[in-house]
Amino acid sequence: MLKRPCLPSRDAFKHRSPLGFFVCSRRGLRVNDTSSHLKGLKVLVIDDSKTIRKTAETLLAKEGCEVYTAVDGFDALAKVADYTPDIVFVDIMMPRLDGYQTCSLIKHNKVFRSIPVIMLSSKDGLFDRARGRIVGSEYYLTKPFTKDELLSAIETHVAAR
Repeated sequence: MLKRPCLPSRDAFKHRSPLGFFVCSRRGLRVNDTSSHLKGLKVLVIDDSKTIRKTAETLLAKEGCEVYTAVDGFDALAKVADYTPDIVFVDIMMPRLDGYQTCSLIKHNKVFRSIPVIMLSSKDGLFDRARGRIVGSEYYLTKPFTKDELLSAIETHVAAR
């Protein structure tokens, strides 16, 4: 990702998004200026894959987020109660309590139902996406995901609250 300011003389279409991104439409460049906006944002990443948890944690921590991780749905429910995250990313296929069940339990709790839940999966089928919507998820992110996809999901769903 190129990091340079958008210049009005060279970048015909620029705007600042709610979380501080400058988007230069003509050149397709994105300059990350999120440090003040994401700082302290509480993000919970639930995945049984240590690689996915560490990757997401590293990417989001660099943006100033407070990142909590959980290995399965039961661990996640305890962390939701303890930390009340601003957004939750949950893998679909996990042992003990899968992502659909975890999302459903979060969304059926009147204290936590307003927390945006983003489903994570390597499965990209229509049925999987529909099932995620049925249990209350706001969005479905396919693995492998990029830093921009993670940040875009946060920008879209946390700003919408």
